[in-house]
Amino acid sequence: MTSTAYPDGVAAPSTRAAHTHPGHGVTFGGTLRSEWIKLRSLRSTAWCYGLILVLTVLFGLLLAVTFSNPVNLSDEMSQTFALQVSTLSIGFSQLVACVLGVLVISGEYGTGMIRSTFTAVPKRTPALLAKGLVFGGLTFVVALISIALTAVVTAPLSENSGIVTDFADPAFIAALAGGAVYLALIGVMSLAIGAIVRSSAGGIAAAVGLVLVLPTVIQIFAALTEATWAQNLLVFLPSNAGGMLYAYEPTAAVVDGIVALDALQGGLVLAGWVVVLFAAAIVLVKRRDV
Repeated sequence: MTSTAYPDGVAAPSTRAAHTHPGHGVTFGGTLRSEWIKLRSLRSTAWCYGLILVLTVLFGLLLAVTFSNPVNLSDEMSQTFALQVSTLSIGFSQLVACVLGVLVISGEYGTGMIRSTFTAVPKRTPALLAKGLVFGGLTFVVALISIALTAVVTAPLSENSGIVTDFADPAFIAALAGGAVYLALIGVMSLAIGAIVRSSAGGIAAAVGLVLVLPTVIQIFAALTEATWAQNLLVFLPSNAGGMLYAYEPTAAVVDGIVALDALQGGLVLAGWVVVLFAAAIVLVKRRDV
């Protein structure tokens, strides 16, 4: 065996293998950029957002064209109708947001990409938060553009029926923005459900069930039993509470024991659902997905 001599003062190279630390030095900004790249590279993203835009405009045009106004409406009623025209499609668009929200995370579990994500961001919480922020922010922008475009396009058509839209009305503008906030929060809530379930089919079923099926079931039960607690429970479900965000000047009240929420309260209730489910997703991802 031969030995290699090194000049005085020159250290021999270390034979110890260099150790890499996955996730070391990864900033939250870098995680956000990574999630943005992944989100916009999915074909489902373009299709779902395009569907939201098309549904919003088409439903608004359909209602504006077919509406017939035999009497003169007050300014408040006119604003309420104009708002309904712009937000009519939310009942359908929320289902698209649910599906896309689940797919954003469940798709990674299905392909195994989630391992790479959590290897790059071993703390995992920043990865989920980045997904929620990027997806929620983009959904808000797309929804806001869709709703605002519908309001502008349908306003001249509504004038034929005596409906004059006042775009200087702060309550009207707030409700339009509230519709976009609603879709964004519903989408992020569905993302959290997808992280909890880890299955596209199961996550979509759970999200749609919470947003659409459960309120219908409770509403039928409340109608049959006239139970006050059931009617109040209905008020605090995500879709009903969040619906106050795009209602025209809703007021908080308690009538015959039945609670009514205003826009701020409804938004806070929906945000509470998002926070609770997102916290549960973070805990499960940390403990279960090792």
